[in-house]
Amino acid sequence: MSIVNTVARFFPSLMGPRKDKNAESKPQILQRKEHGISRRQLSENALKVLYRLNKAGYQAYLVGGCVRDSMLGAHPKDFDVATNATPEQVNQLFRNSRLIGRRFKLVHVLFGREVIEVATFRTSPSKEHSSNQAKTGDSGMILRDNVYGSIDDDAMRRDFTINAMYYAVDDFTVKSYANGFQDAQNKLIRLMGDPETRYREDPVRMLRAIRFAGKLDFTIEEKTEAPIKMMAPLMEQIPAPRLFEEVLKLFLSGNALVTYRLLREYKLFGELFPLTEQCVADDEFAARFVEQTMINTDTRIQAGKSVTPYYFFAALLWPSLQRVQAEFLEQDIPPQPALHKAASRVIEQQLQRTSIPKRFTIPMKEIWDLQSRFERKKGKKAFEVAESNRFRAAYDFILLREQCGENLKGLGNWWTKYQESDEYQEVAANRKPDERHTKKRRPRRTNRGTPNDRQRSRRSEP
Repeated sequence: MSIVNTVARFFPSLMGPRKDKNAESKPQILQRKEHGISRRQLSENALKVLYRLNKAGYQAYLVGGCVRDSMLGAHPKDFDVATNATPEQVNQLFRNSRLIGRRFKLVHVLFGREVIEVATFRTSPSKEHSSNQAKTGDSGMILRDNVYGSIDDDAMRRDFTINAMYYAVDDFTVKSYANGFQDAQNKLIRLMGDPETRYREDPVRMLRAIRFAGKLDFTIEEKTEAPIKMMAPLMEQIPAPRLFEEVLKLFLSGNALVTYRLLREYKLFGELFPLTEQCVADDEFAARFVEQTMINTDTRIQAGKSVTPYYFFAALLWPSLQRVQAEFLEQDIPPQPALHKAASRVIEQQLQRTSIPKRFTIPMKEIWDLQSRFERKKGKKAFEVAESNRFRAAYDFILLREQCGENLKGLGNWWTKYQESDEYQEVAANRKPDERHTKKRRPRRTNRGTPNDRQRSRRSEP
């Protein structure tokens, strides 16, 4: 018998507290008075989904961020449901639903604009599962995860402990796993399991850790944060479309400035915006410009105003655009063609990291193009600039540049006064609405079809 085993057998107190391997998988049951969540905080449509699943004999819980935020007194916008029903069974139960995803099969239950996402309890795959159910890449990244299990299994597959909490509508209790409730009370972000393994499974978890820290004003637990800087390059494995969605979550939630600073601290910002990171690292104006962009974004969102993704991306890439345009100008290319070539190159390189839909890249280019045209203040030139549908966004961009100390010889003030003139009022009255404020109406159906067709076309309620 080894010395360690001898000590453990005869002097257990010297070995410290023993860890129960099953302790994390045993939930803490919180009653209504303990967790403080009221059904009035929750989406009526999410509750409908829970009631329908329960009535059909399935287990169903609200899970993740909606439980965490409701417990913290916030008002969540998205509601996710976890259940032991398979995606096919959920889809069959709700006529207003659709199956989505291959890597991680889900069901979206649709209530007008609100989408309730329903996921089946997952468990860790074993050798007996086929590659159609579960698949892992050479680096450890999960490529497919469709092995179903129990709620206890599912909790152990969650990313952070503060997201491993499940709300039941049948008895109003919350099941909290792995001390998730305590971590939420202590404002601590802690990964479930070994951090390096979990980050290799899905590198986006590093971004999520930063997002929660910025959004909730939480601290990242020491072991959870330790590998992030070293493992940041794993972000290259993530598809560009997915990173675009993550960027919107990171920066357009009202906590852009603190999130940006955390991303830079943990070497993640450069993985999302490599060109911008290069500029910020060695250019004082670029650093000031990006920070001010974050401040203005937060100010608008906190005031209940919208921020369009194309404006935000146009601002983040502006320092890179100026740098590349200067290179073309040194080749004796005229300013405007140099700008167009620079815009194409900057966007092309950014698309390798975060995809940007064409509906955003086009107005980005229009904002950039209008910057030089704002210098034309005489006669019909000003009138032509003011006619642009992107005038207001480009004008705000001018103000942002001046706000950061760029000397534009009073352009912002001139255009501010111009908008008070009768000439501008006439232009504004005739300008076409900005596409971001225009809703496309569905064409009326001329052929109403058979009664069965009409019944299928109606939005069903669960």
